[in-house]
Amino acid sequence: MTQPIALLDGPFWPYIALILFAVLPTEIWRWLAVGLARGLDPDSPLLEWVRMVATALLAGIVAKLIVSPPGALAAAPLLVRVAGVATSAAVMALTRRRMMLAVASGEVVLIGGVWLFGT
Repeated sequence: MTQPIALLDGPFWPYIALILFAVLPTEIWRWLAVGLARGLDPDSPLLEWVRMVATALLAGIVAKLIVSPPGALAAAPLLVRVAGVATSAAVMALTRRRMMLAVASGEVVLIGGVWLFGT
């Protein structure tokens, strides 16, 4: 019978597993992207297309979360979910794109709406 590896048998094995299987695989791609992006023109058509695709993907995810939400978000009525997104968009437009303020205001509307109108 082989002896267990002492480092993997102790209390630190979840952290080691997290680094090996979650952090390293994603960080490798991030560092490669940083290295490859150094020579790219920020106004190039390729990067403009990448920005548009990323924006479209994000819009699709937000739309899916509004129309058919998973988990606890499903307890919020549709009107409350739409009001939360509309509030966040309005705050972004009115406060020079302050992301934290927009997210916090959307959360306040969502939590308050569920508290008032939730099922």
